[in-house]
Amino acid sequence: MKKSKRLIPVILYGIFYMVCFAWLERMPVRYHIINSSLDKKIPFCEYFIVPYVLWFFYIAATVLYFAFFVDDETEYWNLIINLGLGMTLFLIVSYVYPNGLTIRPREFPRENVFTDIVRYLYRIDTPTNVLPSIHVYNSVAVFCAINSCKRLREKRSIRFAAFVLTTLIILSTMFLKQHSICDVATGITFSVASYIVIYRVYDKTTAKEKHHSTI
Repeated sequence: MKKSKRLIPVILYGIFYMVCFAWLERMPVRYHIINSSLDKKIPFCEYFIVPYVLWFFYIAATVLYFAFFVDDETEYWNLIINLGLGMTLFLIVSYVYPNGLTIRPREFPRENVFTDIVRYLYRIDTPTNVLPSIHVYNSVAVFCAINSCKRLREKRSIRFAAFVLTTLIILSTMFLKQHSICDVATGITFSVASYIVIYRVYDKTTAKEKHHSTI
């Protein structure tokens, strides 16, 4: 029961985020198109819908694992704060700099179950407010948490699988034309920067303070 309480802030923030995101999607604004010429060189590939959809399970499973199986409070809150920081930054950027893409294909090169799923994804997810890519930011943040977790230090197969899945998810955002190279680059950059601040700078500062307090 005690560990389940860890999820309360996550659930509350999730509700807040979804309300803000829905409001931003309906807000009448003029969107800045952020396509690049390099995006045209990336071919559409519907099979990447598999890792793209797996992202939802990847994030949820990692949060639940850290909430119920990782005893280290610092490791858990590092993950949650990192995810929350990126999602909040996304909301701020979307409000200050409304952005969008025009790279989705008008017709699919093939017709199969995967293109059917992509077609449905296009219907429910507009190509607006895409910078930075939350798919990318959260994937990198989750991988950093897994790779830094003491409990998983000897589980090389899990860490390697997380790396592969993170890479495939990042690629999927571009091959499905859900995000541009710009969105992906900023997502990776922001996630790495937040990792350095939270896991390196903050943790070391906190550790020093605890050390001095015990002397």
